[in-house]
Amino acid sequence: MTEKELRKRIKIWLWLFIVGLALSGITAFPLETELAFLANHCAGLPAALGRWITTVYLAVKATNANYPYLAYGTDWLAFGHLVIATSFIGPLRDPVKNIWVIQYGMIACVMVFPLAFIAGPVRSIPVYWRLIDCSFGFFGIIPLYLCYKSIRKLENMQKGMRVV
Repeated sequence: MTEKELRKRIKIWLWLFIVGLALSGITAFPLETELAFLANHCAGLPAALGRWITTVYLAVKATNANYPYLAYGTDWLAFGHLVIATSFIGPLRDPVKNIWVIQYGMIACVMVFPLAFIAGPVRSIPVYWRLIDCSFGFFGIIPLYLCYKSIRKLENMQKGMRVV
């Protein structure tokens, strides 16, 4: 594989990750609207999941009606996703120099698991929903790991070209 092909592969995987992270964040803004849609269209879902979505929707709706300022927390969650997504611009520009951002992202993906399985029971989150949350870490680490491997190959390729 050539350096150009490696760079292209890295960029594709990084853009996939950035877009996924940004979309994940953007969807936290209209949370009540999205939950209303899901609650009204959950006929094809397993009964327990449908009940959970309806329960969460009703809780968010009541909270927003009585305490709208609490939704500011999910606004910050969304903002955090967008800010983290922008941190991956560095590896897009210079992947070898900014490999640490990829490593940071992989660590963050792994950290999803203990958060879900420690905080989940404390917050009465059903196990199946914690598994859905864990899927973000599982599926997020895949493009980052593929980038990491490609960046290491690129780094070795560049070292081989340097004259000592």
